Amino acid sequence: MVWAKGQSGNPTGKPAGARNKATRMVQSIMEGGAREITEAVVGLAKEGDLSAARLVLERLVPPAKERPIALTLPETASAEGIAQAQAAILQAVATGELLPGEAATLSNIVEARRKALETQQLEQRITALESKK
Repeated sequence: MVWAKGQSGNPTGKPAGARNKATRMVQSIMEGGAREITEAVVGLAKEGDLSAARLVLERLVPPAKERPIALTLPETASAEGIAQAQAAILQAVATGELLPGEAATLSNIVEARRKALETQQLEQRITALESKK
């Protein structure tokens, strides 16, 4: 059969959940020996094999995600307050209260606040100038 250009031979596509032969084969092998493989890797980890230990830990311990932090910041309704907030974030990193990545995230939030405040002030100034005309 000849298909027209741009026409699929299988317009509905692969059925949802369908797996190819190689995937099914690997799954059947793993299912048959999963317990033995797991016990062997854990045994190697207990014996001091660092690669096995890393593999076990990567599977058992979820990767570290963001953590809630509590940092008291000054009011950010003014340029001075924003500068004080940035200084507080820097001080928290210096004392080890915050990790650098956490500080970067907080600094970005404070910077977004600064931009919003700047936009608001510019709008007020433009409105004031237009009303004088």
